[in-house]
Amino acid sequence: MSRFFTKTLSALEPYTPGEQPQDMKYIKLNTNESPFEPSAKAKAVAAEHERALNLYSDPSCKLVIDKLAELYDVDPENVILGNGSDELLFFSFRAFCDEDRKAVFPDISYGFYPVFAQINKVPYNEIPLKEDLSIDTSDYKETGSTIYIANPNAPTGLTLPVSTIEELVKSHPDDVVVIDEAYVDFGGDSCVRLTKKYDNILVIQTFSKSRSLAGARIGFAIGSKVLINDMNTVKFSVNPYNINSMTMAMAYGVLCDEEQTKANCRIIAENRDNTIKALKELGFETTDSKSNFIFAKSDKISGGELYSELKKKGILVRHFDKERIREYNRISVGTKEQMDAFLKAVSEILEETSR
Repeated sequence: MSRFFTKTLSALEPYTPGEQPQDMKYIKLNTNESPFEPSAKAKAVAAEHERALNLYSDPSCKLVIDKLAELYDVDPENVILGNGSDELLFFSFRAFCDEDRKAVFPDISYGFYPVFAQINKVPYNEIPLKEDLSIDTSDYKETGSTIYIANPNAPTGLTLPVSTIEELVKSHPDDVVVIDEAYVDFGGDSCVRLTKKYDNILVIQTFSKSRSLAGARIGFAIGSKVLINDMNTVKFSVNPYNINSMTMAMAYGVLCDEEQTKANCRIIAENRDNTIKALKELGFETTDSKSNFIFAKSDKISGGELYSELKKKGILVRHFDKERIREYNRISVGTKEQMDAFLKAVSEILEETSR
C-alpha cells in the first residue's frame, strides 16, 4: 500500500473473488455462475431495447423495474436496481448502518459483509453458526443493529423457512433485516411477500446465478417504499447511472423468458442432487444445499488437497481457509457433463491417494 493510502482503511481486508486463471481451459465450478447462456428469446428481446451508447442510461431504470414489479407483484416504488447485488448490499450498509447502528451477520457467510462493514467504518458482530452450520435466528437478540442473513446461506447452501425469518423481522420492528437471496431460485423460498407486511425487511436478489447474467452485473432489491427511498438516496448520491444501457436491455430480455430461467434452475437442482448422491457414495459428507453449489468434505482427503488435485486436472472449485470449514470445498453446479467430469476426477484422486 502506498504512503498516500488513507489511514482509516489501512486495516481493510478486501474481498477475495473466485480465481479466474488464464493459463489453461478449466471446468469452472468455483464462482457459482450459471452454465447456461441467456436464451435466444431473451437476446432477441434485448436487441429490441438496446439504447444508443452515446446517451446516458436511464437512471430510473424504468424498463427493468416495471417488469420486476410485475413479476413480483409489487409497485415499482418497491424496487431498486444495482450494479450486481453487491452494490445494493453496499448501499444498505451506507443507508442503514453507522457508528451507532452496527451490522450483525453470521460468522460463516458471504465474505463481503465484513468488508462492507470495515470500509464503511461500521462496527459489526459475527454470530457463530450452530454445530451443523445452520443459522439459529434466536441468537439474533440484539436490537439497535442491522441484521444480514443470506438465505440460502453461502457457502453452506442451507436455507431457513420464511416463517422463521418472519419471526425475526417481527421481533426487531425497529431494525432493518436484510435478506440476501442470491441463491433462492434453486430451492429456497423467497421472503419478498414479507415486504408487503413489514416496513423493516429488505430482500436482495441477483441476475448473476439463476438468470445467467453474472457478466452483466445487475441485481435488485425489494422492500417498503421508505427503505427503497433510502437506498435511492444513497444511489443518486454515489452513482445515478449505475446500470448501463446494454445490461438493462439484456436484463429485460431475460425477464421476458422466465420459463427458460425456471427450466435452467430445475436442471441445476437435478444435477446438484445427483452429484450430492454420487459424492455420498464416495464417502463424502455434504450439507443439504438448496443453492446452485454443493458444500462437501471427506475424511479420505483434506479440503485443501482435494482443491489442489482437482485444479491439476483442470477443474476449479472454491476452498476456504476458515478454521471450521477448511475441510470443505464449495462446488458450483454445472452441466451434467461438467459434473460427470468432476465426479470422475474426484474418484481418480481418491484412488490415487489411497495407494
